[in-house]
Amino acid sequence: MRRLYPAPQDRAGTEDREWSLEELADAYAYPEDVPLTEGWLRANMVSSLDGAAYHDHRSQPLSGPADMRIFGVLRALADVVVVGAETVRQEGYRPARRRAELAAERAAAGQTPAPAIAVVSAGLRLDWSLPLFAASPQPTLVVTGAAADPAHLAAARDSGAEVVPAGEGAGADPHRIKAELARRGYTRQLTEGGPRLLGQFVTAGVLDELCLTVSPRLTAGTAPRVVSGPEMSVPREMAPASLLEDSGFLFTRYHKV
Repeated sequence: MRRLYPAPQDRAGTEDREWSLEELADAYAYPEDVPLTEGWLRANMVSSLDGAAYHDHRSQPLSGPADMRIFGVLRALADVVVVGAETVRQEGYRPARRRAELAAERAAAGQTPAPAIAVVSAGLRLDWSLPLFAASPQPTLVVTGAAADPAHLAAARDSGAEVVPAGEGAGADPHRIKAELARRGYTRQLTEGGPRLLGQFVTAGVLDELCLTVSPRLTAGTAPRVVSGPEMSVPREMAPASLLEDSGFLFTRYHKV
């Protein structure tokens, strides 16, 4: 791993070596002044060189060891991981695990041993027997609209999940998702997509940061980009915050302007 941007202040910063988890945590630290009422919504996604968000319906074939280390660190820094229902199904989501190497940092920040998982779903057609719901050490959050199907809401609660209403209709409103999670103390927010959920956050203008891994792999095919949804009338500007490289993978980080 080596830093390409901002330019390192000393020669050590240019060396290609494996960074410790603590160094990665410092490099990806949330802003110190995260608004308690608004939260900071960060996205972490991976893309092939030709723009695919996944291969064979999963992101893992595009990933690598350094990407997985950063994936784990970003989770370890977050209060909550926000993910769409379809991604839960495709990626086989399980409860986030505690990382002993960063346990002291989480405790010092007043965080739980591992981040909560928040599943955004309008239809609530989920398998409530999955470990994500039935065997999580802390309640999995299910974010939906106030008008969601009552029977499905009851099934979610029966599974031990905590239902978070974040909209007046059947589905959740992107603005409300961020605000409702922050109101419950989940201010350091991390979304791992999928592309449609991230598209909703981008279109609504509530995404604060994008961490995008550019994988040195080509896939062709018809997979969507990391952000999928209606085209915006004006492209949204983002400002580069950092750029790391490891084994041909580029780890980019952009903040809202």
